[in-house]
Amino acid sequence: MANIAKNEPRTGEFFQLQPDARRGGKGHGVVFENEQALLMPPRLILQPSTGGFPPLRETPRLAHHPREGVPPEDLEGGMSGYWLVSERLRQVMEAVDREAFVFAGTDYRLADGSKGPTYVLCDVVRTVDALDEDASTLDLVISEDFEGGKYYGLTGEVRLAFKRDVLGSAHVFRLPFHGGVFCDRIFKDAVEDAGILTAKKSNGLWFYDMVNR
Repeated sequence: MANIAKNEPRTGEFFQLQPDARRGGKGHGVVFENEQALLMPPRLILQPSTGGFPPLRETPRLAHHPREGVPPEDLEGGMSGYWLVSERLRQVMEAVDREAFVFAGTDYRLADGSKGPTYVLCDVVRTVDALDEDASTLDLVISEDFEGGKYYGLTGEVRLAFKRDVLGSAHVFRLPFHGGVFCDRIFKDAVEDAGILTAKKSNGLWFYDMVNR
């Protein structure tokens, strides 16, 4: 019981971080123009199964196609397994938790072919087995169908308790039994302090509280 009390989940302390898909419409219109040239067969996406970046034979070439959607915000998904990240968000990521991320520069062009603002591809490469399952409320699925034999289902009532002593100085991380990215309040506050996340605009970032009641 002492351990459960130590890791008691608290509202506003830990979040799942993902691109904000709540804006509706087509989403962003950034097209990965040389994806096929960069793929490592038999992979269907650029991101390796182990995460990070494979050796890149050329710079990822991206372009905004207005017919496909709107210009990118600070965080976008769907880029061959990676996030698309603005320069100002990359600076926050590196300032708060450099070791959590890897980046690859891109040649991003606007619809008229001119050079666009700086965007990079990003992956979160830190995985920490830091979930206190006994102190958490979640759908814990035990099955040999999943790598490692289990999966953390995060639908319905969710109250995740993290082992703070295991996380240590980590502010952004993945869990071994879930595909998402998680962060703490320190990272969220840094994003807000940089003016990226405001009360009126998410600029593409969705911080979903891991204590949802």
